[in-house]
Amino acid sequence: MNEHVEVAEKDHFVLYMVLATVALVGAILAVKLSENEKFEPIKQQIEQENQQMNIRVISEYGD
Repeated sequence: MNEHVEVAEKDHFVLYMVLATVALVGAILAVKLSENEKFEPIKQQIEQENQQMNIRVISEYGD
């Protein structure tokens, strides 16, 4: 008699989903980091303006 042995084929769906998720998260992080670099000069300008506008009136409290 012939014995017919079937080899179960492994399902790689979970592996593919994990790889797709890792790739998607990596892409999102790359975009976010490039946005941070792009807006860095604007953030520095706003911070500098805030420092220049931070004037305290001391004479009212000293008298």
